[in-house]
Amino acid sequence: MIGLLFNPLSGRIRKRKDAIRRVLAGLPGATCSEVTNAPEIKASVDAFIQADIDLLVIVGGDGTVQGVLCHLFATQPLARWPVLTVVPGGTTNMTALDLGICGKPEFILQQLKGYLLKQIPPVFLQRHVLCIEQAGAAKVYGMFFGVGFIARAVIFSQSKIKQLRITGEIYSGIITFGYLVGLIFGRRDGAWAPVRMSIIERNTGVRHGTYAFLFASTLDRLLFGMRPYWGQEKEPLHITFVRQKPKRPLRSLLALLTGHAETLKEQDGYHSCNTGALELLIDDDYIVDGESYRASSQDGPLRITAAGPIIFLGAGR
Repeated sequence: MIGLLFNPLSGRIRKRKDAIRRVLAGLPGATCSEVTNAPEIKASVDAFIQADIDLLVIVGGDGTVQGVLCHLFATQPLARWPVLTVVPGGTTNMTALDLGICGKPEFILQQLKGYLLKQIPPVFLQRHVLCIEQAGAAKVYGMFFGVGFIARAVIFSQSKIKQLRITGEIYSGIITFGYLVGLIFGRRDGAWAPVRMSIIERNTGVRHGTYAFLFASTLDRLLFGMRPYWGQEKEPLHITFVRQKPKRPLRSLLALLTGHAETLKEQDGYHSCNTGALELLIDDDYIVDGESYRASSQDGPLRITAAGPIIFLGAGR
């Protein structure tokens, strides 16, 4: 059995939701539920689990995927999870792209229909999921965590750029440009200031300082196919952080874009590693899959760990 979770308000879906609904109606053996907020996501996921579905198709963006992950981790043991797959209908769609799934939502759904009818052998991929927790707050699950200029650019875009209905790579490019401008020209105070925090890594002690940004992800690749981390440790959580005003920022950008980030050095302000756990002492905003949250050091460290792995249905090869 197949459950379809369809968010008609996702960024790339609004203008093509009628065409997508027609394709959804033709998928064999599938039950569709439209959702636009967290309570609806939770109720629909509960109904699908109760119906013992085998595959949950999430037609939406990274925020919709995050809502599903948070609810499943909060309510179900991994043994009861269906296989998940994502049809990219949001603004950035990093999770879907990392699974090799790209294109217009209705086209991808037609491909899924063909796969179901022809019984093509599936491509299963395993991914861990970030678990972000702090005392006094509910756990948050997702695939990408960011603080500093990354969080500031995303939060700014949600109030300004999204009003223009810009999505896809154009939106991603604006976000990337925003935090790179901050990286190069960032001020020490104001709305676009770097972030002050203490970083506690497993087995490496504590780093105190001011940072342009820090991000953590379990995805192999991020926007534009970038793989901006270069740690060699065999751990699921990829971490990269950059100190305020690092050396040669333009050269570092080129290294990140061309897949040669291993040339960046910690003495120049760049650090990357793979780990199983990370803790931050921070008083600032952070984002998880495009959704914003607030951390307070009064509540103790913000802890990031890897949960899972879980199984996704990826694109055929």
